[in-house]
Amino acid sequence: MKDQASHDAGYFAESACDIAEFEKLTRQTLTPDTVPHAARIVSNVPVYDMPALDGALHDPNQRRALLSEWGDVLLNGAGVVALESAYTDTSAIDEATAIFKTIIADEKSKAGGGGDHFATAGTNDRIWNALQKLCEASPETYFRYFANPAIAAVCEAWLGPYYQMTTQVNVVYPGGAAQQCHRDYHLGFQTEDICATYPAHVHTLSQTLTLQGAIAHCDMPVESGPTKLLPFSQAYAPGYMAWRREDFRNLFEDRAVQIPLKKGDALFFNPALFHAAGANTSTDIDRLANLLQVSSAFGRAMETVDRTTMCKAIYPIALQAQASMRPMELRAAIAATAEGYAFPTSLDRDPPIGGLAPETQQAFFLRALEEGLDAEAFAHHLDVMGGRRLA
Repeated sequence: MKDQASHDAGYFAESACDIAEFEKLTRQTLTPDTVPHAARIVSNVPVYDMPALDGALHDPNQRRALLSEWGDVLLNGAGVVALESAYTDTSAIDEATAIFKTIIADEKSKAGGGGDHFATAGTNDRIWNALQKLCEASPETYFRYFANPAIAAVCEAWLGPYYQMTTQVNVVYPGGAAQQCHRDYHLGFQTEDICATYPAHVHTLSQTLTLQGAIAHCDMPVESGPTKLLPFSQAYAPGYMAWRREDFRNLFEDRAVQIPLKKGDALFFNPALFHAAGANTSTDIDRLANLLQVSSAFGRAMETVDRTTMCKAIYPIALQAQASMRPMELRAAIAATAEGYAFPTSLDRDPPIGGLAPETQQAFFLRALEEGLDAEAFAHHLDVMGGRRLA
């Protein structure tokens, strides 16, 4: 098969993605015997009645069985789980909603609102780093909001303990258009060309580093545009190369499902699942969700390194050496020194406007060499970049 040939070569190519294989994979049916803890299955999505499972979450043996089931569903099954009534008491959600609306109004009055990855201006509002902003605005509300065993358990089921929580609030107003299908962070935020430079096994690894979630802050019938999902699509290994292709996107639109949510419900899915926010065709629903992007504790280096200081130290040397040094040698020295990844950053100060990620230190370093920037200007821009990344 084309996919297998590409995998044997160690890298994935968009041209080698096989739509027939993808279609066969996504035509699977989730059976009740594979999700014994689920209350029901809706359009291949297992729905879990969290009040009924409260006892299981607090019993070590039952908890382990439930978390094992969720992990298997996210990796090998449908790739998504719905937690019905994850919040039986929605008062903390209501309080948080009021705070989020105040934050949105304040940020819009000061700076016109933050940038977004996909949405057209005016059709939605987004709060970057909603986690910290809610905590600072009302520690009491924040504490009650995240004192939620169901949310903690599904994060642990996919990432293990000591995960890192981040959240971004998104409000989509009536008339807000649907997104195109995509995969998510990490490789989902990279361009096709960059994805192609990562070995095939890293494509598989990427999906195990984060968990995507959404907590419904209002009732979300289908007409309000809850997330469109293509169950089982996370299992297609070269999917980070395939999702931009028109034939894959067309198949997604033909086969995607939407699960209506109630306030207090939560939806979690493998970031490699093909998905997209739906169109809000309602006339009176401001669809508000707190989007959770939860990261593995393992996504960190062993030592802290001051790469800004190091870049400033070697830039004059690199500037002089580029006339005599081979490009691959120059790039190797820069790769060991400069930060090559755009995240984590403060998306308020450093938004991904014009793309999915801000410019990295490495990209700027190479651009500065090409433009012949002097050392003083280079150092100043690095400091500005560093200031933008601070929370």
